[in-house]
Amino acid sequence: MKKQETSLWVRRYHASDESPIQLVCLPHAGGSASFYFPMSQALAPAADVLSVQYPGRQDRRDEPGIVDIGAYADALTGQLVPWLDRPLAFFGHSMGAILAFEVTRRLERDHGVTPVRIFASGRRSPSSFRHEAVHLRDDDGIVAEMRELSGTDAKILGNEEILRMVLPAIRSDYTAIENYRAAPEDVVRTPVTVLTGDADPRTSREEADAWKTHTTGGFNIHRFPGGHFFLANHQEQIVKIVSEELAAAT
Repeated sequence: MKKQETSLWVRRYHASDESPIQLVCLPHAGGSASFYFPMSQALAPAADVLSVQYPGRQDRRDEPGIVDIGAYADALTGQLVPWLDRPLAFFGHSMGAILAFEVTRRLERDHGVTPVRIFASGRRSPSSFRHEAVHLRDDDGIVAEMRELSGTDAKILGNEEILRMVLPAIRSDYTAIENYRAAPEDVVRTPVTVLTGDADPRTSREEADAWKTHTTGGFNIHRFPGGHFFLANHQEQIVKIVSEELAAAT
């Protein structure tokens, strides 16, 4: 596979072939690659940001969604193989944090590649299980969840035509992440930086701290005021943290 053949999955809004490091950005459930446009803009050209576009949304809306995290991670790992010519790190929010962890496990195990860092944002540790069943709700129930977490543009929530287009992808993602299980012994060598909101209803302080048991590399954590999408109000500070840690890694 060549890099240009990964274009369905990988979006480079500010491509920089000269950057010393690549940052792979993984969206939340129902999210799209464009969520990371501001981060790509802020980090360029120091980092070459690869924003991942999952199937089932935007220009990939005619493709079926993926309903299993293992299948998601397998597919994405295959798409990233052509990009292993430079060091890479991961930034994942919510479901994207778990995908970052699982893709890293595959890169370390199957390709002998250890990413320089995982930035795990807005998600409890892989083995911190909660029974959740949003994916089994009707459409109105899923919309209610999206409103509660405040992660979806209000314009979309108010436009039924657009909403009906994206709901299948959101349901697929929720099916995948809510059925995900990881064992306490599942670990990576890659260092982990956790970013978490102090009022996130989906991640407690203890569940965020538990990420440290899933890495044999370095670990640190940054707490911010806010809920599940705390990063929307702290973009400048988060970009600074990411930029400094990537610079230190390279």
